[in-house]
Amino acid sequence: MTRYFEIEQRDGAARIGKLLLSPELRTPCILSTAELGKLENPGPVVDAGSFWGVKSDVELETHIKQIREKAGNGTLIILPHQAYPPAIPIESLRKVEKFTAFNSENTEDTGPTGSLLRVGGKPEKTDLYIMEGAGTMENNARRFLKTVIELRNQIPPDTALYAPNLALPENIAMLVYFGIDVLDDTRAEIAAYSDIYLTAAGRFYLDSLTEFPCRCRVCAESTPVEIGKLPKIERAKFLSAHNRNTLEAELSLVRERIRAGTLREYIEGQCRVRPWLTALLRLGDFEYSYLEERVPAFRQNQLLADTSEALSRIEVARFAQRIQERYTPPELEILVLFPCAAKKPYSISQSHQKFILALGKYRKFVHEVILTSPLGIVPRELELTYPAAHYDTAVTGHWDEEEKAWVSGCLEAYLSKHRYKAIVAHVEGAYREICERAASKLGIEIVYTATGSLVSMEALSNLKRTVESICTSESFSKKSLNAEEDKKNFVRAIAEYQFGEDAALLFCEETGKLAVKGRFPKHQLFSGKKQLATLVPQYGMLALSLEGAELMLKNEKYLVKIDDFLPRGSILAPGVTEADPGIRPNDEVIVLGKKALCVGRAVMSGEEMVKSSRGVAVDVRHIKKL
Repeated sequence: MTRYFEIEQRDGAARIGKLLLSPELRTPCILSTAELGKLENPGPVVDAGSFWGVKSDVELETHIKQIREKAGNGTLIILPHQAYPPAIPIESLRKVEKFTAFNSENTEDTGPTGSLLRVGGKPEKTDLYIMEGAGTMENNARRFLKTVIELRNQIPPDTALYAPNLALPENIAMLVYFGIDVLDDTRAEIAAYSDIYLTAAGRFYLDSLTEFPCRCRVCAESTPVEIGKLPKIERAKFLSAHNRNTLEAELSLVRERIRAGTLREYIEGQCRVRPWLTALLRLGDFEYSYLEERVPAFRQNQLLADTSEALSRIEVARFAQRIQERYTPPELEILVLFPCAAKKPYSISQSHQKFILALGKYRKFVHEVILTSPLGIVPRELELTYPAAHYDTAVTGHWDEEEKAWVSGCLEAYLSKHRYKAIVAHVEGAYREICERAASKLGIEIVYTATGSLVSMEALSNLKRTVESICTSESFSKKSLNAEEDKKNFVRAIAEYQFGEDAALLFCEETGKLAVKGRFPKHQLFSGKKQLATLVPQYGMLALSLEGAELMLKNEKYLVKIDDFLPRGSILAPGVTEADPGIRPNDEVIVLGKKALCVGRAVMSGEEMVKSSRGVAVDVRHIKKL
């Protein structure tokens, strides 16, 4: 926990925060390596250096006190450290005698501090942790990712992580995406003295350039030929200024991407600059628990699925997982499979309007599921729920093998869990191939109703005749949903997706008859005269009322417990005593204390609420005094 670092915005593991120094540093930030060593006239961050040559604990502690006296409490001191090559096992390091004067238990220093940390080491109580050997991890995606995840799991969530000697314009976005808060200009300076010109698209030797691809103030006034004729020191000064500008410009873009919630879309393109960055993104997607805990339940922006990596991003994997684990389809005997549509939600698209019209009076007998890449399958009841109504993808009419395998796998998993007496697929092309794969593996029969255009009169008539013949057959039980039941099923499906099995607590009729009021998509769930929840169309999830929250208290899921106080606005992390570890940013949560019951939206994960000492934990919407 820290008094000097506060997180203001999150986008998965990436954060925008501030180090409360003098002057204040906004993170993610770039430190000047040259400035770190200025002990006589220290800036906001200063490195106290190595203590390999220090003769005693007393000498070491005196050194720290002298720096603090010069710098004041507005400067973060990176405490004296012993750096070892990362290849040396932690067990061997424990055998090396080292001073401990910088330990928080042994020093009287009260200002902001930073300490060196390696995987397996014991974290000191500091505000900034420095990843040991970070500079050796370029081009080793697996080791870098393992190190970041293990360090992040070791240190408090509201402390900053610094990866020295690693930042380049081409990799800043990826480093920040995985949770690095502080970087430096070491690599940029080394590149400048090696006649290397840096850009976000890669690096170029000065003599290979005909023109500068940058129009910053430094580059706009010169040409590569002119700079190449300068003495080496002058060239280095020019390249140093440009490289530093490029680092800062890229970091500004990254911060804007975090604010917009679109950093993932950016790095899916940016990772192509270097193979190790592509590997890092792909390996990172396998670390589901690390990222999923930090990725919000929904975003305000559109999810762009334009690359193969989009199939494995957390929002997609989470949606597919919840369909399999939380969703319960209505008790209907006929399943109709449709393709997705460009317009969202699907039901307002021209093609789906025609499908619905073709089903006519028989629609109440069928359950509709949409096949789509990258989400796999989307039950009609969840077409509003993020990200089903919020994604866009490149439409070419051609599906690659990875897409087909993913969607057919989702369909196969769904059909193996939920059985229907009849399955009708109004699909063609790759969609039909997907259905055929799933049917072949499960040994089931699917009836296809289209050849060629799905919205042709012939295809729509065939869809209608096929469903009609099933519904009028003697073996059909005529299970159906009337309009009121259909609305309840719609809201129930969203509640299950959002809250899991605890959603059943909202649909208990012991307190009154359940009813869903309001026209699509502005549904409201009532129990008698009490409103329990409202469907928020913007992201397709439920906002609980206080009455709904009281019903949900029984199993303590999505519950945040607070200290003995009456909230008067947002709830800060220090006031949280317990929180459901399943809570994710933007989840609907219930807040309970001795003096109040509240409902609101989580700003951070449940685990972060408990472990953090600063920052807003919950944005409260309604408060009931107890």
